[in-house]
Amino acid sequence: MDSLKQRSRTRSLDIYLPFFHFRHVFALRPEQELTRSWGHRPRSTLVRAKTMAPPPPPLAASTPLLHGEFGSYPARGPRFALTLTSQALHIQRLRPKPEARPRGGLVPLAEVSGCCTLRSRSPSDSAAYFCIYTYPRSRRGSRRRTTRTFRTDGATTYEENRAEAQRWATALTCLLRGLPLPGDGEITPDLLPRPPRLLLLVNPFGGRGLAWQWCKNYVLPMISEAGLSFNLIQTERQNHARELVQGLSLSEWDGIVTVSGDGLLHEVLNGLLDRPDWEEAVKMPVGILPCGSGNALAGAVNQHGGFEPALGLDLLLNCSLLLCRGGGHPLDLLSVTLASGSRCFSFLSVAWGFVSDVDIQSERFRALGSARFTLGTVLGLATLHTYRGRLSYLPATVEPTSPTPVHSLPRAKSELTLTPDPAPPMAHSPLHRSVSDLPLPLPQPALASPGSPEPLPILSLNGGGPELAGDWGGAGDAPLSPDPLLSSPPGSPKTALHSPVTEGAPVIPPSSGLPPPTADARVAASTCGLPDHLLPPLGTPLPPDWVTLEGDFVLMLAISPSHLGADLVAAPHARFDDGLVHLCWVRSGISRAALLRLFLAMERGSQFSLGCPQLGYAAARAFRLEPLTPRGVLTVDGEQVEYGPLQAQMHPGLGTLLTGPPGCPGREP
Repeated sequence: MDSLKQRSRTRSLDIYLPFFHFRHVFALRPEQELTRSWGHRPRSTLVRAKTMAPPPPPLAASTPLLHGEFGSYPARGPRFALTLTSQALHIQRLRPKPEARPRGGLVPLAEVSGCCTLRSRSPSDSAAYFCIYTYPRSRRGSRRRTTRTFRTDGATTYEENRAEAQRWATALTCLLRGLPLPGDGEITPDLLPRPPRLLLLVNPFGGRGLAWQWCKNYVLPMISEAGLSFNLIQTERQNHARELVQGLSLSEWDGIVTVSGDGLLHEVLNGLLDRPDWEEAVKMPVGILPCGSGNALAGAVNQHGGFEPALGLDLLLNCSLLLCRGGGHPLDLLSVTLASGSRCFSFLSVAWGFVSDVDIQSERFRALGSARFTLGTVLGLATLHTYRGRLSYLPATVEPTSPTPVHSLPRAKSELTLTPDPAPPMAHSPLHRSVSDLPLPLPQPALASPGSPEPLPILSLNGGGPELAGDWGGAGDAPLSPDPLLSSPPGSPKTALHSPVTEGAPVIPPSSGLPPPTADARVAASTCGLPDHLLPPLGTPLPPDWVTLEGDFVLMLAISPSHLGADLVAAPHARFDDGLVHLCWVRSGISRAALLRLFLAMERGSQFSLGCPQLGYAAARAFRLEPLTPRGVLTVDGEQVEYGPLQAQMHPGLGTLLTGPPGCPGREP
């Protein structure tokens, strides 16, 4: 009788699956294995992507990997045929009434944060449950969190159903993290390494002061759904993050992620490069979740991931989805030598003139969030200044052609809390109280996820795991609970009962060389030993192969990635690892109306197509800027530095940026 039911179920799938026209469960062939990984490779092999062996050809988007029939929760709901491909989960209703043209039956993996397995709390229920968390775009364009729970009931025993649900959860997690699937079809949790361990640094004053609230309400639940392990530290002062990363035991972490604007990531990168082991430390993958005002790098990450331009909460959710997928990308860093001889590293921009004036003078409007730049631009146009100066640069070996343009979330209840089983404690270096004791509206002095490496108290993210019946169930439906065997892969470190954090001041390595903060130089100097082999000493003549421009300028901008702001594309053709610094300048003589048109066109990256004669561009490997006007403002990554001559050299692929998998720019999945 069981075999007869199974044959009947198979026939139903053959009849009501017009999408694919196949009749078997498919597995990856060996030559189709996926090779992108979140970053679980040994740290010694974390090298730049360009030095890695080329990956095999990607799977076709429609190649079926898994296929099966599932019920729904509650049990009396419809039945579905699920098909998993490398790009999406296809859902088709089979009963009670088959759908010839399914509505909403395509779930792109780009919208999935994670998945889990559940079991019923009713002893008589032999089914297992498979749940996925998604963030689709609504009709208004914003993302809303949804969950889909499917009942695995094809076998008579719970153990068999659990193994099937486990197989689907493992396959989907591997696809989300870019891990290879085996060619023999044996998909078990052993394929999953331990969860990636992230250090989250939150600036509570970022943007309009909403960084902590957004982090707590959106970021932490999403990365918990993805099965990532984390510790969270709230920064308390300027250069706090810089001091923190100088004293970290980096071997305990797989990435450092800032939840703020661009300034906090600037501190992290310069702190890594100030360590005695800077050559290894700078390989630590870093990421950014935008909760600041400018969010320029996040805008470039959002474009790299293939999402439509976004601002505010939508940008944060897009970047959080990409972070859940993992995947590092080489990041160029610009070494900037200031007039005093001190040096700092930039991942974003060096600005002089109109851009830096607006950036610094709009600080008093920080409470407005990103709108501060709009107001600052209007005020800057009303008092437009020109600056006398000299710009010299070393042209790129292959000069690129003229730049061309590139074409509120309600929080639903979670259906589960991923809670790993307890295990014996692990020894880790503690974070000191002055670093990790957070002034949070919570009883815990710090926040950590299960499996985090640092000995910090544990906080349940989803209120102790609300029962699924509260959201979806009806009368007579037993609530579901997390399956402890499926919450984390075998062999992964479990949560331990941690001891309190240690009292005392943060320990800074003696060689860190941190100077005291000054009013004139808000960016601390770097003592990194990386040589700038393209730069002669500041103040000495330049080599003959350099190009020099002198005159009156309205602005000068040296930028590494594509974006100057979340919605400002200054160098539309730039990449994270092109090894170039993109120089843009506007000479005097431009009208206020023409300058405004340039910035409006920058929202689409089309400013170079306007034919403005005062607008100039060059791709360079190094440059020198010599202001000849006695007063002015210079900024590095949006932070003010000492005014005077400076020079900079690009160091290709020096850092690693967590970007998620690449997408097709300008096209939503």
